[in-house]
Amino acid sequence: MSAATNRNDPALVTAYDYAVTFRQRPRALDATASAAELRRTFCLPTPEKGRDGRAVVEDLISAAEPGLVACTDPNFFAWVMGGSDTTGVAADWLTSIWGQNAGIFQTSPAAAIAEEAVGAWLLDLLDLPRDSSVGLVTGATMAGFVGLAAARGAVLARAGHDIEQQGLQAAPRIHIFVGGDAHATNYAALRYLGFGEANFVRIPSDAQGTMQMDRLRNAMAARTGPKIVLATAGHINSGGFDDFETLGRLCRAHNAWLHVDGAFGLWACVLPEKKHLTKALEQADSWSVDGHKWLQIPYDSGFAIVRDAAAHRQAMDISADYLNRNPDDGRNPTEFNPELSRRARGFAAWAVIRSLGREGIVETVRRHCACATELRNLLAAVPTVAIRNRVDLNQIVLRVDDCDRATHALAERLNADFATFVRTTVWRGETVLRISAIERDTDLSTIANLADNIRHLAG
Repeated sequence: MSAATNRNDPALVTAYDYAVTFRQRPRALDATASAAELRRTFCLPTPEKGRDGRAVVEDLISAAEPGLVACTDPNFFAWVMGGSDTTGVAADWLTSIWGQNAGIFQTSPAAAIAEEAVGAWLLDLLDLPRDSSVGLVTGATMAGFVGLAAARGAVLARAGHDIEQQGLQAAPRIHIFVGGDAHATNYAALRYLGFGEANFVRIPSDAQGTMQMDRLRNAMAARTGPKIVLATAGHINSGGFDDFETLGRLCRAHNAWLHVDGAFGLWACVLPEKKHLTKALEQADSWSVDGHKWLQIPYDSGFAIVRDAAAHRQAMDISADYLNRNPDDGRNPTEFNPELSRRARGFAAWAVIRSLGREGIVETVRRHCACATELRNLLAAVPTVAIRNRVDLNQIVLRVDDCDRATHALAERLNADFATFVRTTVWRGETVLRISAIERDTDLSTIANLADNIRHLAG
């Protein structure tokens, strides 16, 4: 659509004209308005009368801009978020215009088949078992929820308990073995599924935040009954990977389900030089991964991948008499995710993967890993800066003067001119600065500038 051809939709034209120039305009990386200031423009009295669409869009832009964070800027290093690929944004606009409900095949055959294509591409790109099932969900949290829901049903079935008939009340206790540094979203997903502290067996982590295999081996041997092991591919701070070869052997020996949280780290599978990190990862039973991180697909975008498609379907399927299905229907998306009425996520995912191709995805992941390695090398000569991780992937964790206050101060100085965005975190009892190279346009020149700034401010 263009402003010249569709003046009958002023709200759409206004949004289009603004959107096509938005990323070219200079802007602060962090929000410039306080919560109180944003409330004054957003939290107005309930509208009694309608307002012209163009004016509403203009008001929305004016209200939102001071509170926007530039997650799509190459100098955004604060969290592992990723940007929004412009081809994906265009497809996302079409998704909204088309207004498709991707619940079942009949509500949108195009949406259903697009998701089918994306699932096949993902399994090929990540080199996971090709007969696995794939559900397109909102993000890695819900992808974890889906994979762990399948795990819950499967391990209970192995113990002779039918969760569909008997629910959880009389079920045997499931022990869930999880690393001490596991991401908080995993615990959220587990709690959504009815698990609590009594189910969790926390395994101490090593210096990279990954599970100590000897401790896991002993903990599994000491417990009987259904077991789930929750592993990590790409630790949120260090970028570290659990030992999947050992994990696979342990899970097979205990008839346990192995789920892998690979929100961003799973994409290391596309790099031959990172195969040592992902060795035997394909032996897991389920994997969760974000689409908006390294693929830069606009939100909502997450993928729940399950080796046992029947277990996946049993955990998720929504059935009702009015949702009639014909023998010739294609794949029903609702069999693989926890929603019925939902956005057609497959269009943007299809467009981004088609736009990048395998070569583009490999180039992006490789470039960001090289950025982290380069930053480590450039900072090695700065005596006040200590790197706290091995830098296996795209993550750098550093500390200044071995001091919490000095590390906080560096972050504040880097953020002061709104040209760089970083954040501190607490890891292993220390305040550290975590730098994530994952935004689409971040490259070695961006990293060189960042290194110069850190050298100047922390030297």
